[in-house]
Amino acid sequence: MAASKRNKGLNWILFLISTGALIWAIAAPWEYLTLIIPFVCTYFVLALDII
Repeated sequence: MAASKRNKGLNWILFLISTGALIWAIAAPWEYLTLIIPFVCTYFVLALDII
């Protein structure tokens, strides 16, 4: 099966945005902090093309 070329740039941008949101949620005491963590992990894995 041939590997298709994926757009990793968009995944890196979404990872950086979600990481910025996570840092903001840590700095500001936001009670829904754990809702951001799955986005950070998912886009990091997609950007590295692990799955």
